[in-house]
Amino acid sequence: MLEVDNIEKYYHGVQLLYGVYLKAEEGQITGILGSNGCGKSTLLKIIFGSLRSKYKLIKVDGEVVLKKLYETGIVKYLPQHHFVPNFLSIRKALQLYQVSESDFLSFFEANHFEMHQKFGTLSGGQRRIVEVFMTLKTPSRIILLDEPFSHISPLQVEAIKQLMQKEKKHKAIVITDHLYREITEVSDALYLIKNGSSTRIKKLTELEDYKYISEGSLPT
Repeated sequence: MLEVDNIEKYYHGVQLLYGVYLKAEEGQITGILGSNGCGKSTLLKIIFGSLRSKYKLIKVDGEVVLKKLYETGIVKYLPQHHFVPNFLSIRKALQLYQVSESDFLSFFEANHFEMHQKFGTLSGGQRRIVEVFMTLKTPSRIILLDEPFSHISPLQVEAIKQLMQKEKKHKAIVITDHLYREITEVSDALYLIKNGSSTRIKKLTELEDYKYISEGSLPT
């Protein structure tokens, strides 16, 4: 279980996050919603350890983690931008992430990827879905996904959502995306970041109450 609390972040003297709390458990997908610029990506970077914050408390399985979380080896993070270097082949990237080639070829059979292909030769959509797959299939216990559905087709979105459901059985997955319908459909627990604070969402109608979506936007 991952638990973060009291996260505060300032940019140029302006406070972006105010004591944010979030809990993500193994067996669940935890979704983070919020308008553009509210601090969703900032929160994931702080949890991962690549961005400093004024205050933060991070626990894994009830134990306080004092070092940067990525230094523990138990977390993998998918940023919004491409993170695999152009010169790496698909095969080498999978090896570095300890992901099975057979799992990859089974998942991407219809896409005709070649294992020797360099990431720099892939299209933006191809590259994104390979990076999402690698991140989800790594043996790390905590997975942080920042906009995994961007730049991929609806069919690929559905395939990734199915993969997430399988991988969550032995991982804690945290996900955020501007495609809020995809987040609400795939998540077992939801948090909304608004005005710098986090709120646990128990009913989807609360998203209308908090003015995150327009009234009547939810399917009937």
